Amino acid sequence: MNRRVLFVDDEAKVLNSFKRQLRQHFQVETALGGYHGLEIVKKNGPFAVVVSDMQMPGMDGIQFLAKVREIAPDTVRMMLTGYADQQTAIQAINEGNIFRFMVKPCPTEAMIKSLEAGIEQYRLITAEKELLEKTLQGSIKVLTDILSLVNPKAFGRAARVRRLVKRLLDQMKVEKSWHIELAAMLSQVGCVAVPEDVLDNVYKGYVLDGDKERIFRTHPQIGHDLIANIPRLEAVAEIIAYQEKGYDGSGPPPDGKKGKDIPLGARVLKVALDYDTLISAGKSRDEALQEMRKRIGKYDPSVIGALAEATKEEPKYEIRSVKPDELRTGMILAEDVRTDSGMLITTRGQEVTLALRKRLLNFSITKPIRVIVPRSSHQEAETDSTISHRSAPLA
Repeated sequence: MNRRVLFVDDEAKVLNSFKRQLRQHFQVETALGGYHGLEIVKKNGPFAVVVSDMQMPGMDGIQFLAKVREIAPDTVRMMLTGYADQQTAIQAINEGNIFRFMVKPCPTEAMIKSLEAGIEQYRLITAEKELLEKTLQGSIKVLTDILSLVNPKAFGRAARVRRLVKRLLDQMKVEKSWHIELAAMLSQVGCVAVPEDVLDNVYKGYVLDGDKERIFRTHPQIGHDLIANIPRLEAVAEIIAYQEKGYDGSGPPPDGKKGKDIPLGARVLKVALDYDTLISAGKSRDEALQEMRKRIGKYDPSVIGALAEATKEEPKYEIRSVKPDELRTGMILAEDVRTDSGMLITTRGQEVTLALRKRLLNFSITKPIRVIVPRSSHQEAETDSTISHRSAPLA
């Protein structure tokens, strides 16, 4: 359990006193003033509790704890002041979301009791967060596993597109992009409601007729509605809903949004999806780029520029033929895998996962399978992951 406590004050003797009195009960660190305190929080965090004096030169306790809230929102914040001013207390609680307000001089026993309460609050916050994260990861894994079983072609496309999206985001230097990568991985979830023959035509790059086009265009909204029910995935659901939206405002949903009003993740995903369709139809990288550049207004110019740069040089890889029991997570299938009767089990481009290995085992697949292995990868992953950060070829 995290029992780390940071005291911030502008008087060194006060900080030394806290250390002497409390070091047997907690892991105590100190900082001389607000600016030093912020450095410690950034460098040495996370702390379970941060206790700040109110009156400090340069940056008072309210300002300091408000900054701590931005940097480390899970850390419990407490205020220590030499006078009980009601207005100050109200301001501290409102701006810094203070857990407890203590008045100097604070008896050691009362301080210990307050810190123990703060540590328990921190435990509850982090335990709830961990539970939510595990629930979220489990929900995502269930969705992707179901998609891989119900519609291997849709899952294979999602896996290819996610890898391209990762490369585009790296090229564009987009930070905190996990939700965009996740949206790419879940972008085809709505295809469970689309007939297989329609998907076959789409993935082969064929132009759909009126009815089939209308049916296919429903899958982003279906995917959105499924994902929107999962807590903390609202932004992911929005990206999925707008994945077929043109930069000029064309395409679903018909809400008038265009240009930068469309979520960045959706603009990136649109480019990746259309590029994958063209490549799957047999076009070369240059032919695909040329075709997309002819579609004036359909794509964010900055994303097209990133696509041209990101696909200049394909990641280095080698193709091997391995037995099914030699498959390892992180490998990429270089061919479709079918049963002896011709039933499609999984498609090329899929990243090998624990679920996929079990699926091949259940269908008694014994023939060697051609796989793509990045040459830069010398270590085999021992655990399965929904979002992998390895680059891989798109074809």
